[in-house]
Amino acid sequence: MPRGPVDSDVDLRVDGRAQRAYDPVILGAIAAGGAIGAAARYLVGLGWPTPPGGFPVSTLVINVVGCGLIGILMVLVTDVLTRQRLLRPFLGTGVLGGFTTFSTYAVDIQQLVTGRHAGIALLYLATTVLGALLAVRATVSATRALITWRTR
Repeated sequence: MPRGPVDSDVDLRVDGRAQRAYDPVILGAIAAGGAIGAAARYLVGLGWPTPPGGFPVSTLVINVVGCGLIGILMVLVTDVLTRQRLLRPFLGTGVLGGFTTFSTYAVDIQQLVTGRHAGIALLYLATTVLGALLAVRATVSATRALITWRTR
């Protein structure tokens, strides 16, 4: 058996940073943010329910808005607020991760198909994906443009 790495580019020793799998402060920030985001999503669902067989507008709006907000956040944490170590876990993974919902999106589609509303399901599927991608693209571009304009 070889004593060193088989591939000279690969070091199989465990990095000291990888020994502790989590940081309790970061986990706390994620948990607090997740509770806020999930509660907000729940309240939106209560205030804007989807009737059986209807187009799930509230979930669509939640997911598209959440994707737009994550676009803004990612530019800010990578370009402006680089020293804020809890901002991304709290707002990104926590609040926005708890607010947006891929699982409800998938269940909504399944229920629409099962309820013989395949056309609505297909429209919802496409609208959510396109809306989410456009929201991220638009907010990343707008945020970067605003930062560039402000730093002139």
